[in-house]
Amino acid sequence: MTKEFKFGKGFGLFLLFLILLNSGSMFAQQNQLITVIGDSLVGKMVNGESTREVYGNVIITQGDVIINCDKAIHFISRNEAELIGNVVAKKDTLTIKTPRGFYFGNQSKTRSNAGVYLDDKKVILTADSGEYYFNEDRAFFESKVRLYDTTTTLTSNELTYFQQQNRAVAIGDVMIIDSDNQILADTLEHFRNTKITFAFSNVRLTNLKNNSEIYSEHLEDYRNRGYSLIDVKPLFIQVDTSYVTQEDGSEEIELDTLFIKSQKMEAYRDSTQRFFAIDSVSILKSEFASKNDLTIFYRSEDKIITKKINLSAKQPVLWQQTSQLTGDSITIYLKDNNINQLDVDGTSFMLSQNENYIERYDQTSSEQIKIFFADNKISRAEFFGNVYSIYFMYDGETKNGLTKSNSAETTVMFENNEVTEVKLYKNPASEYYPEQQVNGNEKSYLLPRFVVLQNKPTKEEMYNLLNELR
Repeated sequence: MTKEFKFGKGFGLFLLFLILLNSGSMFAQQNQLITVIGDSLVGKMVNGESTREVYGNVIITQGDVIINCDKAIHFISRNEAELIGNVVAKKDTLTIKTPRGFYFGNQSKTRSNAGVYLDDKKVILTADSGEYYFNEDRAFFESKVRLYDTTTTLTSNELTYFQQQNRAVAIGDVMIIDSDNQILADTLEHFRNTKITFAFSNVRLTNLKNNSEIYSEHLEDYRNRGYSLIDVKPLFIQVDTSYVTQEDGSEEIELDTLFIKSQKMEAYRDSTQRFFAIDSVSILKSEFASKNDLTIFYRSEDKIITKKINLSAKQPVLWQQTSQLTGDSITIYLKDNNINQLDVDGTSFMLSQNENYIERYDQTSSEQIKIFFADNKISRAEFFGNVYSIYFMYDGETKNGLTKSNSAETTVMFENNEVTEVKLYKNPASEYYPEQQVNGNEKSYLLPRFVVLQNKPTKEEMYNLLNELR
């Protein structure tokens, strides 16, 4: 008896626990059940499942979710409903519209494959199909996805929109566009409130105002700060047109593309409109090329500065047609997208190879150089501070020895990129070496620090990288 009594008491407690547990579960389910009302109702058994078809002015509710439609099929045991005709789902400021879809009460989720329209008073989101999780305030839309807000349009193959976070994650053929820029990428994350965008893989940033593009594998854009960072294989391209004068004096339009390659790029779209190319920078535009560690482009001033990043770094080097120029810091002044003036500061060296006699290099070293251009060709160069130079002489096209000179200041005049006149100022000294002494011994007439650098950027290099990134 004692044993049975103990068993009965324990069994009774177990039953009481089950009853309480079941009551809680039933209460939770009861709280999640959807209600469906309408003008008329027909009850049916379909495949052994109890259903109710509700017609006319149908209203489905669950908590603060309210759905209106023309007809609904209520699957009672599943706590689900098929929604047919003029479906409008609302929660707070959110409205979802679709011709037909489903509502899953246990998940508090709606889904449609018949075209979806979402408006939460912040963005408008459309797609061929989509789901919305009301408990999570999260949308997942697929196929021909398009998101609009007041300043931005985003399209993609897939998009997850986190309404409370004002965050969108887009995947596949992504494009985001505003009045200034267009970004293409495989994947993109966009924060609407802060206007911060992260783009990944096959990234292409197009500035719609200056016809420039940046290709990369990663981009961060902070629109409120007017700042962009591109830091994986960035390649900047700007296509320009120029007029080229032919031998008969006529002019023809020629495409003139600017390429800039570096390890990292930064753009500041504030009042200074600065663009930075950082680390292993290569620049190529027509007959102009450059290698350096740091390039800063001040768009509003039409000015480019290249310089060493520290004392032990290599000097920037510039090539213009057959001329090569090095210095600690080089400032390029532009006019109508063409070079108008070059200022070289620090230990400077300039050499120019003769087009007819390629073993002959005119050379000048100094502490500072100013070079002036006309019609994209050097017209005049002014050298300052401990100027040493070697210039080969010609009588027409015939070789005619060379002069070695030094002075405090020197001015060299050019015509068709060839030296026509050299003027020495302040304690000048000059020596002439006749042709019979020079001919065949050109390598004997080199200034200290003379070196012809072979790492000039090429179009092939730039187009190979472009094809890789496209």
